[in-house]
Amino acid sequence: MIDILWVFAKVAGALGFGMNWAAFLGWVERKQSAVMQDRIGANRADILGFRLIGLIHIIADPIKLFTKEDFVPAGVRKTFHLLAPSISLGFPLLALAAFPYGGNVSFLGRSWSLQPVESPMGLVLVLAMVAVGIHGVVMAGYASNSYYGLLGGMRGAGQMIAYEVCLATTMAGAVFLYGTLDLAAAAAWQARMIGGVLPAWGVVFQPVGFILFLVAGTALTKRTPFDLPEGESEIVGYHVEYSGMKFGMFMMTDLIESVVVACLGVTLFLGGWHVPFLPPSLPFLGPMLEGPVMACLMLGAFTAKVALVLFLLMQVRWTLPRFRFDQLLDLGWKNILPLALANFLLTAWAIYLAKAWGVRLWP
Repeated sequence: MIDILWVFAKVAGALGFGMNWAAFLGWVERKQSAVMQDRIGANRADILGFRLIGLIHIIADPIKLFTKEDFVPAGVRKTFHLLAPSISLGFPLLALAAFPYGGNVSFLGRSWSLQPVESPMGLVLVLAMVAVGIHGVVMAGYASNSYYGLLGGMRGAGQMIAYEVCLATTMAGAVFLYGTLDLAAAAAWQARMIGGVLPAWGVVFQPVGFILFLVAGTALTKRTPFDLPEGESEIVGYHVEYSGMKFGMFMMTDLIESVVVACLGVTLFLGGWHVPFLPPSLPFLGPMLEGPVMACLMLGAFTAKVALVLFLLMQVRWTLPRFRFDQLLDLGWKNILPLALANFLLTAWAIYLAKAWGVRLWP
């Protein structure tokens, strides 16, 4: 019973991790863009006169969306219209339960894992959850009973399918290096130092793969400069017939997908929850690091790395202009995919030749 309750608690914590990041990113998106464009940014909402540099908008936005009219146009396919936002948001949110937010900690005489859903196929599970979310985009466009919405759904599906293939290929080199699809094992592989001066993170061995991963991940989240499925300033998106909180769920989906991409990048390329130059146990702290303190350190390290990746994704969002759709697909199929395949082949041959010649490429 304790194990079942612990799994439920971890899954709930992972979902809360994603939802809180999505809410916080709504504020970051406004303030970070304001700083880059020499503006003040969101600062109107207040509680008793306190604005807290715009953080009150995190509360004001969902209240506004929940109280807006949920308008359902005549002629829509109501079942699909209702399911689409739930599918788009729900499955990427569930993907967050597969990430190792920390290792195992000892407490109360037993070992506790900080990974909500432990699976030897964790990476496949994450990609599957993200892939199911594509159905929500297509369903939203189809449910609107509008050619504009349907075209937006098809455009979104074409982009997401293309870049999910690219994303999986960019990770292939790192996965081959680690020899596992288990995300916890991949993070554990990186918990070492090269010559005592350089962390053995995936980005050290796969710098090209990491750069390609960030580009493909940004496109998969449908964020600027790859927001072609929903670029409402120029074209009609797949959620054209949605209002109120249903529209808010589609907005949150993009932010949750950004968190998923950031967690993937941290786990496979940035050492996961490991902190370089910090040994697993410190003599002067003794048993303190064997329980909740160690868990907090692991969770803090993982969260800090996710924050850095999200900051980088936000910088890209407010730096580059929007691509044309043909440019977007050309970038994926004709550039990222061939480079990622070449990176994978070079990685595979390097590992094979190193083993054949008895050369150690890593500690």
